[in-house]
Amino acid sequence: MTSELPAGDFTTWLGQIGSALTGDGVSDVPCGPCTACCRSRQFVHVGPDETQALAAIPADLLFAAPGLPVGTMVLGYDQDGRCPMLGTAGCTIYASRPRTCRVYDCRVFAATGIPMDEPGNEAIGEQASRWRFTVASESDQEHLDALRATGADLSRDRSTQGLPATARALAALRVVVDPQSEVLPRT
Repeated sequence: MTSELPAGDFTTWLGQIGSALTGDGVSDVPCGPCTACCRSRQFVHVGPDETQALAAIPADLLFAAPGLPVGTMVLGYDQDGRCPMLGTAGCTIYASRPRTCRVYDCRVFAATGIPMDEPGNEAIGEQASRWRFTVASESDQEHLDALRATGADLSRDRSTQGLPATARALAALRVVVDPQSEVLPRT
C-alpha cells in the first residue's frame, strides 16, 4: 500500500477534528477498507455514559480503567493485537462503537508531520503516511505548514521524549487550534 489517499480539505478537517476532540462532534475518516487502528494493540476507553457501546460489547471483554472516573471501562485487544470487536467485514459494533473510536483520526499524523512509528502501530503509520490534504488558499497552506513545524518542534523537544506519537500529534494540533494553550511543560 503506497498510493496516496485524499485526506480532504485541510481547513474543513481542522474544524471537524477540533469539534471531535472537544466532544462536540465525531471524526469522519474515509477509512475505506483500512482497519489499521483496530489491529494496532490499542486499548479503547469506554465512558460510563456510553450506554450503547457498553451494551454492544460483551461484559467479559471490559475491565475497569485504572486512574479514570468510576464506571470508565477499557476494551483490550486479542493476542494478535486486534480489537475483539473487529470481524472479517470490519467493526461488528460500528453503529454503537465507543467515543474513542468515533474521534480517532490517523490524519492527525499527516497534518502534524509526526510519524506514527511506535512498535505495534506500524500499520497506522503506513496508512497515515498516505494521506494528502488539499488546501484552498495560501493562508490555509501557511496554517498547515505551521502545524507541521509545531509537530517537528514537539518531536525534537526534550520534554516530549518518551511521549507516544499520538500525544505529540494531539499536542501540536492543540497549539495550532489554540496558540495560547500551555500544552506541554518545558524543561
